[in-house]
Amino acid sequence: MGGPHTTMAILRDTQIRFEYTVPVAVVGAGACGLTAALAASDAGSEVLVLERDKRPWGSTSMSLGAMCAAASREHRHHGLDDSAERFFADVMAKTAGRADARLARVVGEQSGPTVDWLTAKHDVPMLLDFKWTSLGHSVPRLHIPPGRSGEELLALLGRACERAGAQVMTEARVRDLHADAAGRIRGVRIERPDGSTEDLGVEALVLANCGYGGNRELVAQHIPEMASARYFGHEGNEGDAIHWGEALGAQLADLSAYQGLGTLADPQQVIVPHPLLLEGGFLVNIRGERFTHENANISGMCVPVLAEPEGLAWVIFDGRRNAACLEHSVEQRQLAEVGAIRQAASWAGLEKLCNLPAGSLERENTAVDTARRSGQPDRLGRRFDGLEPLQPPYCALRVTGALFHTQGGLVVDEHAQVLRPDGSTFPNLFAGGGAARSISGPEVTGYLPGMGLCMAITLGRLAGDAAARVAPGAAA
Repeated sequence: MGGPHTTMAILRDTQIRFEYTVPVAVVGAGACGLTAALAASDAGSEVLVLERDKRPWGSTSMSLGAMCAAASREHRHHGLDDSAERFFADVMAKTAGRADARLARVVGEQSGPTVDWLTAKHDVPMLLDFKWTSLGHSVPRLHIPPGRSGEELLALLGRACERAGAQVMTEARVRDLHADAAGRIRGVRIERPDGSTEDLGVEALVLANCGYGGNRELVAQHIPEMASARYFGHEGNEGDAIHWGEALGAQLADLSAYQGLGTLADPQQVIVPHPLLLEGGFLVNIRGERFTHENANISGMCVPVLAEPEGLAWVIFDGRRNAACLEHSVEQRQLAEVGAIRQAASWAGLEKLCNLPAGSLERENTAVDTARRSGQPDRLGRRFDGLEPLQPPYCALRVTGALFHTQGGLVVDEHAQVLRPDGSTFPNLFAGGGAARSISGPEVTGYLPGMGLCMAITLGRLAGDAAARVAPGAAA
């Protein structure tokens, strides 16, 4: 995880005079921050994005680049019936009714139009994906850039910001916030790599600096089951927004929510594409035993994987599925290039390559085939009917579980404006992405595929637009 966390502060010096003031400042140049900058620019505001790193990277680049969205033009293009109400129903079902219902309705209504806006207005194509289906979504909802990677998505958003005239300042870590007694944010203190600082006035501020997965203390406090787990996320996700929110007296919620990974290649640190499992592959532990329904909760798969001996498992698939995955997955190509994929002409050969007990893989595959032929769920509750049997050559990838990103944070309203515990808003403070509470409820079981980037991009647009509208009237 990350190193020692430096305390963030709220500075109350009301006498400070800023040499320069920007109408809208955004903290963080990930998908949320860049989308907020585009929205603020569209609303006619000057906007500056402050990024701590030398180049934008973060959680967006480490992801598949997919966001879920309801009722987009892509849905209509493919003749699919979807609606905001159906999205809301899926969210509430997945979270057992514990998601923020008000925000879930807003995201259901705004996610599709946000995808359409990015594609039509800013040349950020987001295409409906059919590799990831169901898993809590009642219709296909994942929208993904043509190259199917988070790096591509971030590059597309960055170029869109350049065209829109939204500036991004790198190597500019926001350390502290200036605020008055009413909770109005008056400015930010920026720290440079050499330790020097500068103060910048702001009329509105958007917090888009992700969650706290890189902060060991906060993870141990709020997600104790992942306290010793590997962290596969950006090291800069130290919970700055959480600390500022606590100091300001903002409302925080669902800090126990997170997305985990049960299929992080070990030791290569590359996400194994889940279509290998969706399309008929399965997981075994180091004893060669299946131990969980692989697709019941993919974002919580870290929990059962880490509970197995040595916290390790094997993804078992075949050559045909491997070839299909190589065509569309950057990650699978990376795994092939580094020799992570083990392959054999027989189950006995694969068992030997993976140091698994003789006969274990053949026994589990026979059980899967029996369930497939019966058309009934197997002993773990998974159905395989309709999926082709595994055929030689057989393949395996060793994986472990990891924390990817947190889902709790600052509570926001329908404009992504940060709320106090009494429901009132901070005058000019907005949040999105990992800095804000998601709609995944309080547990890892509530995360729907693509929800991280959905919240980042949808709330980013709402926050940027709303920030631009309050900025002209903000106090100097």
